[in-house]
Amino acid sequence: MTTTVIPLTARQRVQEATGALIVPLQRDLLADRSHAVAALARLRRGAGKDTSQVPDLWGLVDIGPLHDRPKDGGRPLTEGELTHAEDAVHTALTLWALHQQSRSQGMHRSGHHPTHHGLGAAVRQLMPPGEIAEPVRKRLVRAGTAPDLPQLAQRLRDIVLLLRQQDIPLDYALLAAQLYHWQAPGGRDTVRRAWGRSFHAYRSPQNTPKTGAPDDAAPDHDHTADKDAS
Repeated sequence: MTTTVIPLTARQRVQEATGALIVPLQRDLLADRSHAVAALARLRRGAGKDTSQVPDLWGLVDIGPLHDRPKDGGRPLTEGELTHAEDAVHTALTLWALHQQSRSQGMHRSGHHPTHHGLGAAVRQLMPPGEIAEPVRKRLVRAGTAPDLPQLAQRLRDIVLLLRQQDIPLDYALLAAQLYHWQAPGGRDTVRRAWGRSFHAYRSPQNTPKTGAPDDAAPDHDHTADKDAS
């Protein structure tokens, strides 16, 4: 029986590339390895800034896989797609570095249920259970209405600082995929909708019904679900 391999979309490639960069770096950082500590410090200085403003980061992370022809038979990214992909990965990595600063646990956390680890859900966790903190909600709204990626990165930086204070993790691979999609025609509306959906869908653990299979029993991450994930 022949198995058909479905090529990853550009968005999915961005998500995988970002996870492949952060996961080992975060692991080495938590193990207090010097190269990871130094890399985090450099990445952190780029948080909220345009890629062109921080040439010190060129070569620090390997985004070569985005330039290679996919082994799954997919097409190479166009020049415009590469630019959007590089900017998305840069923004996500530098925000993660800011988030991870002085934390004893990993602030990048992916899972089978993106709604639980997306931006909207993370912002919701900043609020008391059952309440809406209007100043915090407005920060999410401001991020969603940013006029361009540099402004969006700066507004996300403000949110990440709040998340760091309360040790609330975020799926930065998912965020990178969303930042890539945000730059595409019509992408902003899709991403805003996803952030809003995850904000409203999130339930704190004590309010989650204990029915059905536990999260750990869920199937492997399905990329098809990422199209409109939080």
